[in-house]
Amino acid sequence: MELTEQAYFEKLAGKQVLVLGLGVSNRPLVRMLLQYGIAVTGCDKTPREKLDPEVLQLEQDGCRLKLGEDYLQDLQADVVFRTPGIHPQRPELAKLRAQGAWITSEMDAFFAICPCPIFAVTGSDGKTTTTTLISEMLKKAGRTVWLGGNIGTPLLPLARQMKPQDFAVVELSSFQLLDMTHSPHVAVITNVAPNHLDVHRDMEEYVEAKQRIFQYQKPGDLGVFNGDNEITKSMADGARGTVRTFSRQGQPAHGVFFQNGVIYRSAEPAQPIVGQKQILLPGIHNIENYMAAICAVEDYVTDEEIRSVASSFGGVEHRIERVRVKDGVTFYNDSIASSPSRTMAALHSFSQKVILIAGGYDKHIPYDTLGPEIVEHVKVLVVNGTTGPKIKEAVCKAPAYAKGKPEILEAGDFYEAISMAARQAQPGDVVLFSPASASFDQFPNFMVRGQEFKKCVQEL
Repeated sequence: MELTEQAYFEKLAGKQVLVLGLGVSNRPLVRMLLQYGIAVTGCDKTPREKLDPEVLQLEQDGCRLKLGEDYLQDLQADVVFRTPGIHPQRPELAKLRAQGAWITSEMDAFFAICPCPIFAVTGSDGKTTTTTLISEMLKKAGRTVWLGGNIGTPLLPLARQMKPQDFAVVELSSFQLLDMTHSPHVAVITNVAPNHLDVHRDMEEYVEAKQRIFQYQKPGDLGVFNGDNEITKSMADGARGTVRTFSRQGQPAHGVFFQNGVIYRSAEPAQPIVGQKQILLPGIHNIENYMAAICAVEDYVTDEEIRSVASSFGGVEHRIERVRVKDGVTFYNDSIASSPSRTMAALHSFSQKVILIAGGYDKHIPYDTLGPEIVEHVKVLVVNGTTGPKIKEAVCKAPAYAKGKPEILEAGDFYEAISMAARQAQPGDVVLFSPASASFDQFPNFMVRGQEFKKCVQEL
């Protein structure tokens, strides 16, 4: 811990503070600033008539509001807390920085004042499941765990309740990491593949953001890396603390590996930890998530406690979540799959060819690797959304594609896609909603999209 909460906020006394974005995570931050008597202006694109009561209450409590389309124009500040959705290199922020403003974030503030060790997870895929597994394993070991970040509850206002012997377990997105100036005690990178290139300037910036999770670590801290992913494997060379690696393809010197259906600890001789048959979550990608989590908690959790979690943990909502069996057809919600690699992982979770619903908002990432996987693992493909034509094109260009294998149907929208898939299904089939695309063409986030899918399936 670098600062107490009181010391952190007292150093902001007398300064002009802006909070950019008044979403869920920044609202508790505004309240804390007001409690410490700090003059704060909240800036948000939402017009006043569409604000919810909680934001209006912040105004009643003393927060000035700057709203509407020009909310980033003509700003002056000493300190700026940005929401993850606002790129730190936007011209308006660059101008403030040039004028001497300190640009930070709610998450960086939490890292500065957190009184207990922090485990943090980032990656293109598997972040939420791995973060949740780490939390579940630590809780099984009897620890008090605070779960948050890009998942769960904002942790900054809870820091005052945390004790030094507790653990904070945090999921971090690339957007949160872009300007972080702190690193966790245990940093996990599940994998890195092209993603969010509609927001990041290029792939290089995306990779640099992910690397920030261990950039400020110290000797004695731990970095966990995917040995089968070329980008994360190369990152390990720059780690400042201890390194552990997980792999399905080889046996790392330090870490865990998967062989003959069992996760082993690298040792002489290798030590079995948990078998795939003991793990309730389906899919080889969840084996990787387990290996990443095991590396992270190695010093705190017994193998028996790991096996207990494996046999009881049923997964996180919207991640290959079984929704319903109707007339012998099983429907799965994988709305979290906002990239091709996630959908590919989902397809590999089933031993049979599935009916796949895919498509959505275009993040400007390539779909060429998804095409061959769909040809191999899908019997009927139903596409919709902006990326629907791109996914169809990738399938048709796949070397093994033959007309009708898979059959490709084009739906007018999300709802029609569900109806079309359900009509195609026969008893024994699996209908998998794994869109390989973001939700923003029709829904505010993947969670709303997943809930809507589940609602539609229950109404069939």
